[in-house]
Amino acid sequence: MLPVSYVTPTAIILVVGGLLACFAGYRLFRFVLGVYGFVAGALVTSSLIGGSSTLAHVAAAIVGGVVGSLLMYAAYFIGVGLVGAGLAALALNVVWRVVAASEPPTIVLVVVCVLGALAALSVVRYVVIVGTALAGAWTAIFGGLALMGNSAARHVVSGNGDWIVYPLDPMPNFWWIMPAWLVLAGVGVGVQLATSKSAGARAAKSAKIKK
Repeated sequence: MLPVSYVTPTAIILVVGGLLACFAGYRLFRFVLGVYGFVAGALVTSSLIGGSSTLAHVAAAIVGGVVGSLLMYAAYFIGVGLVGAGLAALALNVVWRVVAASEPPTIVLVVVCVLGALAALSVVRYVVIVGTALAGAWTAIFGGLALMGNSAARHVVSGNGDWIVYPLDPMPNFWWIMPAWLVLAGVGVGVQLATSKSAGARAAKSAKIKK
């Protein structure tokens, strides 16, 4: 659990990183991987620290964040596969909850994640765009709630709870979060498709001029 004084700076990082991922995730994919690796590493290490001092919590979060960031940055193609696996797991959970009103079996989840990872590596651009838009929109909304003083969101930022990394289990009584997440992610996908296409066209034009 992070100290209360670090909740606001953490929320700001989540908002900025989330918006970058949502609207420029494909063009800044390695940077986005680094940011999310840092967040994941910090969450894991800080949650492992029990009743330690504030300094120990902060040090553990920083060390874990740096390690997670370096691992994700170095593993570019593994990161692409993880994005595909995450999207596949999200889709499976949605379908399974609608059809069976329960969690999918572990073996089915593992198989679907593997297939999602393989598929992601074959269509990298679109998977990265959709995956970063979804992850970025969710992170930005969460950080924004914490910055606006929402007690539940600030409680989670400090390390209590896991709905930040599990969008299908949002905070209770916040029905609008899911629609807002999907709308923001959809806008992010549109922006990324447009900007990545124009960037590719400029690169191709530049290559022709050089020839």
